[in-house]
Amino acid sequence: MTASSDFKPRSAWTMTILLTGLALINFLDKVVIGVVAVPMTKDLGLSHAQFGLVAGSFFWLFSLSTILVGLIANRVPTRWTLLAMGIAWAVLQIPQALTASVFALLMCRVLLGAAEGPFMPTTVHALYKWFPDKKRSLPVAIVSQGAGLGLLMAGLLIPLVTARYGWRTNFFLLGAVGVVWSVLWLCFGREGNLDVKPAAVLTQSAAPAPRRTLCKTFADPSVLCVLMLGFSAYWSLSLLFTWLPTYLEKGLGYANVEAGRLFALVIIAATPINLGLSWLSQTLLERGVGTRTARVKLISIAFLVSGVIYVLPLLIDLTHMQKVLLMAVGAGLPTVAFAIAPALLAEVVPDRQRGATLAFYTAIGSLGGAISPAVMGGIVQKGSSMTAACELGFATCSILVVLAALLALRWLNPDRSKQALAASAIPTQSSAA
Repeated sequence: MTASSDFKPRSAWTMTILLTGLALINFLDKVVIGVVAVPMTKDLGLSHAQFGLVAGSFFWLFSLSTILVGLIANRVPTRWTLLAMGIAWAVLQIPQALTASVFALLMCRVLLGAAEGPFMPTTVHALYKWFPDKKRSLPVAIVSQGAGLGLLMAGLLIPLVTARYGWRTNFFLLGAVGVVWSVLWLCFGREGNLDVKPAAVLTQSAAPAPRRTLCKTFADPSVLCVLMLGFSAYWSLSLLFTWLPTYLEKGLGYANVEAGRLFALVIIAATPINLGLSWLSQTLLERGVGTRTARVKLISIAFLVSGVIYVLPLLIDLTHMQKVLLMAVGAGLPTVAFAIAPALLAEVVPDRQRGATLAFYTAIGSLGGAISPAVMGGIVQKGSSMTAACELGFATCSILVVLAALLALRWLNPDRSKQALAASAIPTQSSAA
């Protein structure tokens, strides 16, 4: 029995829909602090630098928890890991709603980040148990659009809730939504089986496959390039959901509700970009185009275009709406990494290392998410103009995405890496005998 004969489309897409809902909650949790930034900082007396620190603190334990969960990802069913996450996220909303000090808010964000860190690698690992390799880009992209939908809802609904009921009410609502999803997942969530080899295949194998260490895997040029792609994509995304609302409101002068709508516009634009590029990549693969073109070159071109767009507001005179539209495209292009980069890793690493490798990918990538809000906060704090300072901060993304694209074009070659890592594999004791 092959992986393709085990593929169950109906069940696979049901899990995709449920996990898209969890992604929506995940990004609502992340972005809420950026959308309520203006009333919250006023209420708690936060400076720009303090807000940047609090926003970035979400990622302080993000990487550590991601790695720890990733190391046990192949030993614990993803069904129960994801359920534990959903419950933890819901519970941790309550202290954020009740906090009255900078330190308490910071600690709440640190703990929530630790609980949410393993979400993406665990989700991708769970989906890969339902979809074969050539069908993986689109479902991961759709789950990523749960994130986009969360950002869209944040831009449209959170300002309205804040205006009518106060910024704290948003956290209570997020807790309630998390409880509803957890109940649905408990009832309908299941574990995929594409990675499970039939017993007959195992008994007929002449010898166990050789293994390779994680150190050798992470020293591979292709793996390192994917890590760089993830780092720069997280840097860009974190700036988007923590500082874009403030830039729109205080930099460009839009009213709170109007700024929320424009924030939603940026998110809406990112959705067809991500889905379109992911669909294109998957279509090329299914038509026999090599992964070097269908995945590596495609993602590199997207990053290069994004890098150019990010610096344009500093180079030419633009209207406020032109800046918003450019930001929509420039911020949307790097998000394709969240769909394609994990698939590139899955091509190179063996199934038994996939959970841990995806966890390290997310952990290293999320460091960009931890650093970028604080860097932006420092730039804004020292800048004389909110508009110019924010645009300079957003332009930091151009350096990273262009560098990541050039490195990928030069050294990211999954076919070559598979051969190199296979040659360096360590025989198991039984095979060596």
